[in-house]
Amino acid sequence: MRMTFRWYGENNDSVSLKHIKQIPGVEGLVWALHHRSAGEVWPLEEVLEVKKQADKYGFHLDVVESINVHEDIKLGKESRDQYIDNYKESIRHVAAVGAKVICFNFMPVFDWTRTDLYKELEDGSTALFYETSKVNQMDPTELIKQITNSGYTMPGWEPERLKTIKNSFKAYEEVDEEQLWINLEYFLNEVLPVAEEEDIKLAIHPDDPPWPVFNLPRIITNERAVERYLAISDSPSHCLTLCSGSLGANPNNDIPGIIRRFHNRIAFAHVRNVRIYDNGDFIETSHRTKDGSVPIDEIVKAYHDTEFKGYIRPDHGRHLWNEECRPGYGLYDRALGVMHLWGLWDAYELVKQERSE
Repeated sequence: MRMTFRWYGENNDSVSLKHIKQIPGVEGLVWALHHRSAGEVWPLEEVLEVKKQADKYGFHLDVVESINVHEDIKLGKESRDQYIDNYKESIRHVAAVGAKVICFNFMPVFDWTRTDLYKELEDGSTALFYETSKVNQMDPTELIKQITNSGYTMPGWEPERLKTIKNSFKAYEEVDEEQLWINLEYFLNEVLPVAEEEDIKLAIHPDDPPWPVFNLPRIITNERAVERYLAISDSPSHCLTLCSGSLGANPNNDIPGIIRRFHNRIAFAHVRNVRIYDNGDFIETSHRTKDGSVPIDEIVKAYHDTEFKGYIRPDHGRHLWNEECRPGYGLYDRALGVMHLWGLWDAYELVKQERSE
């Protein structure tokens, strides 16, 4: 596996490249132009500037997360073709700095949903929390205010695209899950040929959480959905970002089984642990298996057994030791997560060597 670390860019992240460089085994940055709105072309000069920053510390830019998909594409509006053309141009521009994987999602309106950005755990740390009853009862605009007041740009919750939130909800009254699948396939048929030309894998991220939120359709939610998605095309650029935390929020999802079944189509892996409560609430925890409900040890074993050579990163971490940071993306717990993943991997390597002797 190839270890990476998500970085939000200069002047937009509490974590510096100097800090990331000190985490053992991290070879690349997971990056994006977060100041660019969905649907905009990413200017080549701005992409090259990120490469200049990464080169200073010896990091590659193989993984982009994310070039956001404009809402008109998801809705299937007539205007989608212009936004798809812009997406193609952005693919070409990130290819110019060596990008190999583009992680993206097709979630309507919200890229992810949480009700508390700093819910306290028993040990005094805080983490992202999802409260089912609150989502079922609250006005989405109230949640928007809460998320966007975090002090950082929040991917998927950009103020400019949320200004039209009421119009977006109205538009989705005409789009059910099946229509969303149709719109997704249209998008893929347009962009996959360009991705192939540039030797880039387009790797969709599962829905977070993996069920409908605010009556909006969600489609990448379980093994059956992954199977349907991957059947859309046999292009080598048609791939999956396997997020253990997103799919793992539903205890019925067998994450190690999904990895073993689709391992040759997984281009990028997020490893995150969540603790699921009986009422459907969940909170993000450390990467240690016993701290949550997701079998992190078996997940890493599945990657090891299938000889996974793709990119991986520790996903959301807790907020530790009074660190002031972007919600879910501090330095300390994600660095601990890197070392936990390496520890598991190294242990499985040792067992493999001993068995071969």
